[in-house]
Amino acid sequence: MWFRRDLRAVDNAALYHALKSHESVYCAFVFDTDILDALPKADRRVEFIRESLVDLDAQLQKLSNGRARLLVLHGKAADEIPRLAVELGAATVYANHDDEPDAIRRDARVAEALRAMGSKLHTFKDHVVFERQEVLTQAGKPYTVFTPYKNAWLKKLAAREDGFYLKPYPIEKYAASLQATSTGLREAYALPSLTQIGFEKSNLASLSVQTGSMGAQKLLADFVPRMSRYQETRDFPAIKGPSYLSVHLRFGTVSIRQLASLAKNQNDTGAATWLSELIWRDFYHQIMANFPHAIERSFKLDYDRIQWEQGEEANALYASWTEARTGYPLVDAAMRQLNQTGYMHNRLRMVVASFLTKDLGLDWRWGERYFAAHLIDFDLAANNGGWQWAASSGCDAQPYFRIFNPTSQSEKFDPKGKFIRRYMPELAHLNDKEIHEARNPVVDHAQARAKTLERYAVVKSAA
Repeated sequence: MWFRRDLRAVDNAALYHALKSHESVYCAFVFDTDILDALPKADRRVEFIRESLVDLDAQLQKLSNGRARLLVLHGKAADEIPRLAVELGAATVYANHDDEPDAIRRDARVAEALRAMGSKLHTFKDHVVFERQEVLTQAGKPYTVFTPYKNAWLKKLAAREDGFYLKPYPIEKYAASLQATSTGLREAYALPSLTQIGFEKSNLASLSVQTGSMGAQKLLADFVPRMSRYQETRDFPAIKGPSYLSVHLRFGTVSIRQLASLAKNQNDTGAATWLSELIWRDFYHQIMANFPHAIERSFKLDYDRIQWEQGEEANALYASWTEARTGYPLVDAAMRQLNQTGYMHNRLRMVVASFLTKDLGLDWRWGERYFAAHLIDFDLAANNGGWQWAASSGCDAQPYFRIFNPTSQSEKFDPKGKFIRRYMPELAHLNDKEIHEARNPVVDHAQARAKTLERYAVVKSAA
């Protein structure tokens, strides 16, 4: 069993199928240098993964009464997994689907290497409720608009009265198939420290980020009593509204089936709104699988004709955005939250993305890459979908002429300036009206809005 973005030993599709189908199953994880080599030395995500592997190893020990341990490798996954399969004499490698383009290429290389040695790679759906082409239009095409997709998603879910699609996989029933790990294997494939894989500690611990399945369940237990109020609280960054489970969904330390089942069964407006957010996640993943061009280009290809700002001035504007120096308090507070914590509230992600593309006139890909480098919960499908939504170039995106006013957004969603004061303490002395006002802004919003409407004129007919 090869763990990737599914770091839990409960309700795990691939682990279930491996245990059910074989009498002897080893479990492994690879710190893949093809990914790690491109990261900074203090990366919160690497630390989150490493700490979550401690939890995963403990789960495997508990399931096997202390016999089985997680084997951890460090190197190119395309090399390490086939090599380990040879060493263990494994006829089959099990893993869960990963539809990101790089992951698809990696898995193809692993499958080819395994075939050459007489072994196989089996993969399963686990990361989403419905994937790829499981939810299609009546014409048999993938959906590109969310609301009809959501309706079809809910209809498909309800079609099985036994709750089939959200049923957890009964891992414990087959746990006896976990192979005891010899002393030699334990020593050869022990979980390395961050230093041993070339990294150093970030500020993750000081942020009180909960890691592993245990951390996910603590967050979930905290959120369930708040779920009924999710619709009223989710847009206000100073309020404890979100579940904060996004990083756990990203790395699979919690099951999407568990979350969707909880939301579906709570049966109130807040839970229904949260379930919609989980469905958005499925929606963006099926967009990535069916329209891979959107990873590099605009989903609506006509939007590639937009002339974004370039040159020294554009670079200076981008620097002001990344360094929280735009002069718009809510935008700068949001960017400080991202830079300091690796997290940004969802409403603020929309605000800063709109600001980058429609106030500064900068290519959405610049912002997408910055989020990809800094978000602890970075997920390619959702990040790409969110940025293209803000830039109006994506599927079911906001209209190009809908341009957030950063000051109005601030007054509406942080009315008392509580969030701004948390991340912009130098403004704390201002009253609740003054704190929202722009100070030495890098652009004038009204002028920028007019310029954006001109910029988008090239795609007006396509919109």
